[in-house]
Amino acid sequence: LSPHKTVTALSPMYGSRFGYALSNGTVGVYDKTARYWRIKSKSQAMSIHAFDLNSDGVCELITGWSSGKVDARSDRTGEVIFKDNFASSIAGVVEGDYRMDGTTQLICCSIDGEVRGYLPGGEEMKGNLMDTSAEQDLIRELSQKKQNLLLELRNYEENAKVPLKRCVGPKHTFLGRGTVQTSQSCNLLGCREIVCWGFLLLHLACSFCKFLTCFLYLNKEHFRASLACQSSCVWSWILFSAVIWLMTANCNFRCINQLGGQGGFTQFHVFELTRQLPRFSMYALSSPDPATEPLSFVKYTTNERPQRIVMWLNQSFLLPEDAEFQSAPFQVCFTSLRNGGQLYIKIKPGGEISINTDDIDLAGDIVQSMASFLAIEDLQVEADFPAYLEELQKVLVKVDEHHSVDQRLTADMAERSNLIRSMLVQAEDARLLRDMKNMKTRYSELYDLNRDLINQYKIRCNNHTELLNNLKAVNQAIQRAGQLRVGKPKTQVISACREAIRSSNFNMLIRIMRVGAAAP
Repeated sequence: LSPHKTVTALSPMYGSRFGYALSNGTVGVYDKTARYWRIKSKSQAMSIHAFDLNSDGVCELITGWSSGKVDARSDRTGEVIFKDNFASSIAGVVEGDYRMDGTTQLICCSIDGEVRGYLPGGEEMKGNLMDTSAEQDLIRELSQKKQNLLLELRNYEENAKVPLKRCVGPKHTFLGRGTVQTSQSCNLLGCREIVCWGFLLLHLACSFCKFLTCFLYLNKEHFRASLACQSSCVWSWILFSAVIWLMTANCNFRCINQLGGQGGFTQFHVFELTRQLPRFSMYALSSPDPATEPLSFVKYTTNERPQRIVMWLNQSFLLPEDAEFQSAPFQVCFTSLRNGGQLYIKIKPGGEISINTDDIDLAGDIVQSMASFLAIEDLQVEADFPAYLEELQKVLVKVDEHHSVDQRLTADMAERSNLIRSMLVQAEDARLLRDMKNMKTRYSELYDLNRDLINQYKIRCNNHTELLNNLKAVNQAIQRAGQLRVGKPKTQVISACREAIRSSNFNMLIRIMRVGAAAP
């Protein structure tokens, strides 16, 4: 806070934050000793108050000004989210149930006696109470574009004033995608010469859209492992860092004339290129190995041409070159860059498609993606995931055990509750008969019984929590089984699985997840 101005108002806000107002028209928010924001107005802040006006769970700073304006500002940024105007100066800002209906309102009063109440905004407001129209948003967007174009034009005009210089240094020539030829006199460690390598990266990104594939299929395994996670992010960072280095290293563009550039520029452009990675880009093509082929599978028969399936394959995975269908049988093998899991996709004679993977979620995603690409409305499959179904059977056994424990505990608690009532009556009878010894004995037994009842209740709560967790796992398994199908078979499988759960027919549940449900 300013040591030369008087603090006129303080208002506690969320946690350790507080709002303040100074005599010179300054209003702001502090969190302990850290200032979040402050603004200064020609008017004087007459009153401040913390109130959640937009129903986002966080109080805004409400300020009443001497000019008659009332505004609500975000406690983090100071952005105005609501404002109103009175005919005279604000006398005070408070909150209360003004209409006596159980709802708290923000109440503002002016020095002329005018009182206005403001209800908190509903959830449909989404935290924005300002009256903005589509026309105002469009004008604001066009104004921003205008400023950007004027700035770009000014950069071009400044570049035109700089005299052109011919490159007199060593030459670098691009021979094609990813190839650069450098004369022996060129020192690639020099400041100016490294520019060529930066533009090589930029050239690769612009002209070879699958530049990420260049890395994913390097022969050196330790390079492959280093980008097993977030490989696209690392390559994007390499490219972005090269461009930023060019802009900040004060380099003279004297070695890029072979690319059509001109030296001596002081204004630079950053060109952005958006490349949408395929859905399954984290799976690298690998050589098939029968020893590591997954035992779990999903298979189905379709009338689609194999060429269409190979077309989906080329669009959904990062391949060094587009795959072509020659003849059945046809198979491709991929390795997950996250966990090293294997994925086999096979096209057999007769239109049978087989997807071999131990990851049931991945199998479901592939089935849904392929069905969407091929416009398949209904798809019934046969699936078997031995390891996953074995774990599911263990969960089902636990669910059955938890149900039995819950029923036993419920019956035991009911019996003890009846015993407590009987002991309580006996203790009261002994008290009325002034039989203090018997009364103390009954109350002591009642205390022990109540303690046992509380312990049983805790055991029942823990059992119920574990039961809910296991039921959640069963429900997720049912959803995964449905994800392996498309259309009506998907709905039928989910309904049949839930019916099997209600009837405690766990064998039927496993069978439905494997072969699907018959149509009613």
